[in-house]
Amino acid sequence: MSTTTTRTPERRGTPAPAGGAGRARSGQQRKQTTAAWVLLAPFLAVFAFTFVLPIATAVGQSFTTTTRQGLFGEEGIQVAFAGWDNYVQALSGGGFLTSFGRVLLFGIVQVPVMIAFCTVLALLLESASAKCPQFFRTAYFLPYGVPGVIATILWSFLYVPGLSPLLDVAGLVGIELDFLGADSVLWSIANIVTWTYTGYNMLIVIAQLKSIPGEIYEAARVDGAGAFRIAWSIQLPLIRPAVNLATVFSIIGTLQLFAEPLVLANASPAIDTEYTPNLAAYTNAFAYNEYGLASAQAVLIALVAFVLSFAFMLATHRTSRPERKARK
Repeated sequence: MSTTTTRTPERRGTPAPAGGAGRARSGQQRKQTTAAWVLLAPFLAVFAFTFVLPIATAVGQSFTTTTRQGLFGEEGIQVAFAGWDNYVQALSGGGFLTSFGRVLLFGIVQVPVMIAFCTVLALLLESASAKCPQFFRTAYFLPYGVPGVIATILWSFLYVPGLSPLLDVAGLVGIELDFLGADSVLWSIANIVTWTYTGYNMLIVIAQLKSIPGEIYEAARVDGAGAFRIAWSIQLPLIRPAVNLATVFSIIGTLQLFAEPLVLANASPAIDTEYTPNLAAYTNAFAYNEYGLASAQAVLIALVAFVLSFAFMLATHRTSRPERKARK
């Protein structure tokens, strides 16, 4: 008597799940995730307390108004919900809107000049014929290490009549200069900002230049390209992300203009308490104790900085698309 056994065909490519191995892998992934969050926890805590919490507090405070009872508030302080009143008051005040127009004019002129300077300096220092590039990189970056208040005080010695040797020399040849006048003080501030931050932006561009492979330079030299051709056709297109990043930083910094006009206000009557948006918010908060209004102005400054930065990035992204398509 014979018995036949039927064998069930095995499926290839679908191994039987190993329960123990799967649990071990999931346990290892959980450990890695936990370790990552533990390492990120200090940064997230500092980020939350120094960035997220102040923003949330400013936004919440911008919808409140503070009423003080008594001469100095000794009889009590009442905080009430103000709705959009602080924003309406900030936008209805002519001085605050004028300060926005002033810093926009400042940025339209100063930011392109500074970006052009830092790009040219970076290209010169990273060229093959540059001598002592480390020394000059350090020298150009040193002004960034000087605090804005100190830098403004140093430059004020060249702006104030009676102290400035430039004004004395100009007077000897019959030229009258007024660095602190109503028509010129804004550009005197622009000079200080350019002197301070050109070296910082230069390092951003240099970091991008150092990431360009050396084979590209060698191929260009084999094809007979000179230094100018290499800079124009190779380096400038490849450092565009760094230049765009430096421009975004400069746009945000323009709207945060504060220390320079605050210090020069003691020497220039043309600088009032609402000369820049940041100075207006500072005055309302610490001179008039209008913290709700100052918070609303700070929120508006942040929104304008976001809109301008986003618009610039969107514009640069759109202009780079045709070039990418052409390369393909």
